Amino acid sequence: MRIFLAGATGVIGRRIIPLLREADHEVAGMTRSASNVAALRALGAEPVVCDVFDSERVRDAVTGFAPDLVIHQLTDLPDDAARIREAGGANARIRREGTRSLLDAADAAGVERFLAQSVAWTIPGDGGAAVAEMEQMVLTAGGVVLRYGQFYGPGTYHPTDPPPPPRVHVDTAAARTVASLTTPSGVITITEE
Repeated sequence: MRIFLAGATGVIGRRIIPLLREADHEVAGMTRSASNVAALRALGAEPVVCDVFDSERVRDAVTGFAPDLVIHQLTDLPDDAARIREAGGANARIRREGTRSLLDAADAAGVERFLAQSVAWTIPGDGGAAVAEMEQMVLTAGGVVLRYGQFYGPGTYHPTDPPPPPRVHVDTAAARTVASLTTPSGVITITEE
């Protein structure tokens, strides 16, 4: 398959690309920073530098690559876990506006398969409302919602000690994401059993 991966340089995106390439998929990896181009090439992805909030550019990028599948792994989270609450508005915006931008681009490109990152726990307030809106948009479009537990492992907020449930090792999450590429529309919970 040809797969357009938004959020390709995130903690899970970096792990998904090699798995997709091992399965002989062609991957375009979207990042908002030109400084990530070399890393994406090294992983085997065709780099696409694009801000998800530039919907016209996103549409052009997706239609230009002509994918069979779009995977939405975008978040806007700080590197410091202690700052998550103060950065919640940016992540809510990604879930609302970023998801809409990617769905519109996928529709313009005639893409019928769409997978999107979500969470397997309840977020309070507007963040939770944004999660619900994002999931509804994806499901209405016939996509798949991937509800991940809290990631742990290298490069995550919990590099050595697992957080409380729901949780999942980031490498397990990546492998289960790739195993979900052909799953019918619906919700998949990716947590430790």
